[in-house]
Amino acid sequence: MAGHSQFKNIMHRKGAQDAKRAKVFTKLIRELTVAAKSGLPDPAANPRLRAAIQAAREANMTKDTIERAVKRGAGGEAGTNFEEVRYEGYGPGSVAVIVEALTDNRNRTASEVRTAFNKHGGNMGESNSVSFMFDRIGAIHYPAAVATADAMFEAALDAGADNVETSDDGHDIVCAPDDLNSVREALEARFGAPASARLDWRAQTSVPVTDDQTVLTLMKFLEVLEDNDDVQRVQANYDIPQDVMERLSA
Repeated sequence: MAGHSQFKNIMHRKGAQDAKRAKVFTKLIRELTVAAKSGLPDPAANPRLRAAIQAAREANMTKDTIERAVKRGAGGEAGTNFEEVRYEGYGPGSVAVIVEALTDNRNRTASEVRTAFNKHGGNMGESNSVSFMFDRIGAIHYPAAVATADAMFEAALDAGADNVETSDDGHDIVCAPDDLNSVREALEARFGAPASARLDWRAQTSVPVTDDQTVLTLMKFLEVLEDNDDVQRVQANYDIPQDVMERLSA
């Protein structure tokens, strides 16, 4: 298992769903606010806002809540002054980790992220200390039901994308960062709005993590990071073998 968030399934238990949903909404509202503030409040003219609204709808956020967040950002109300910041470092098992956040208090967020690294045997580094091991990409995701693998591949190729990976979870389209808007718009014209469309990080190589205790510590560490309200996205270059995942989730 490689990636940044799939591990969470084996860590969660019933009873945590409401809290999890609240945290997801907090992050989505923050992104809606920042997207509306950084460009026009009209999603038709603001690709970032359009993607944020689609993500909020996918999470079953109400129309009123979405509209309030957009209005707050567009109006520049108090409490909407968020900065985009990035932290990098090494987690358990020498896994390289990139943390992207939206914060109204850089000192607080940096302290909390550093504490998470230190508490779990990691080490937060300087800017660009691990990002050189990742490629910056444009990432677009569609549910599997919107098209066949061949149809999506053909459409993405025509739109200027670099690659498409199709699985039971859906279609993941990869393109150059500068091409994200044009590829998204071309696919949107054919298949409707994507479930997500954003700039992302893709690891150039993966670090195998096979020790059970290290895997558990790594999962807990990444969960702590993603549970932080300021943290929007976590990407890491770990690769946990399937047999290890099955053993730990049994």
